[in-house]
Amino acid sequence: MGPGVAELFMAVCRAEVMALKPGNVHVHAAGHGMTVADFLLSADVAAPEIARPGAAVGERILRAVRATRAAVNCNTNLGILLLTAPLARAAEMPPSRPLHDRVCAVLEELSVEDAEAAFEAIRLASPGGLGRAAEHDVAGPATVDLRTAMAAAQSRDRIAAQYADGYRDVFGIGVARARALTGKDVGKDAVSMAEAVYLEFLTAFPDSHVLRKQGEAVAAGLMAEAQEVRRQLAAVSSDAVRHDHLFAFDARLKWQGINPGTSADLTVASLFAHCLEDRDRTGGGRETPSGRVAWACA
Repeated sequence: MGPGVAELFMAVCRAEVMALKPGNVHVHAAGHGMTVADFLLSADVAAPEIARPGAAVGERILRAVRATRAAVNCNTNLGILLLTAPLARAAEMPPSRPLHDRVCAVLEELSVEDAEAAFEAIRLASPGGLGRAAEHDVAGPATVDLRTAMAAAQSRDRIAAQYADGYRDVFGIGVARARALTGKDVGKDAVSMAEAVYLEFLTAFPDSHVLRKQGEAVAAGLMAEAQEVRRQLAAVSSDAVRHDHLFAFDARLKWQGINPGTSADLTVASLFAHCLEDRDRTGGGRETPSGRVAWACA
């Protein structure tokens, strides 16, 4: 029997933490007051809640945030949980339709109760740079379904935008990049795939976490620098030189206190979706001889 949803969730969270993601927390360098251990523990305690059979999207998010706060007492994964809960719910549906179609169906069925639970989760996580909203503010009671509430925030939050536009970035950018790596050397390595997907998001649009916390100029400058780094990486074949470029970029961002958290969250969601698609194709996924998830989700 292949890996379950919770196991895949933990696998992609671990791969993302192992990846050298400039500006974000990873095994090569901590930062922003959080450690790799915080993220790994968060993944372990959140996984059974995100994968809870039959649970509504809002319930999955809230229970996972509560478990995370109890374990690490800080916000390590709110964006990840908001993005992966609908994917996990869609994974429970019969695979007679593509995963993307099932995700869209899940989004269409979101309720006011989902919004209330998600609002409570966001308040509990207390993410940096949240601020106040003119309508459907999470500080107050939910009066509309979760998708409608997210749509109101989509212009300032790329995670909210996924709810509004049917996970267009996750599937159109992240999963598409992961698929493009299938069969190539980098595609055999989950960590390299995570780095490639992260860089794809970092160069596609201004990171909305950076935008909220540090403004348009910093976010635009980050995207431009990421595009230049990607050009540099394309010109080298040596893994050592490639990592030197990424390390230097990482050091510059952390020195400036810049954390592209939204790009990291979208990376996890994309890898999760990619693995769930692979699980559908293979009738339950694959295992290594030891029984652990094989990173052949590609």
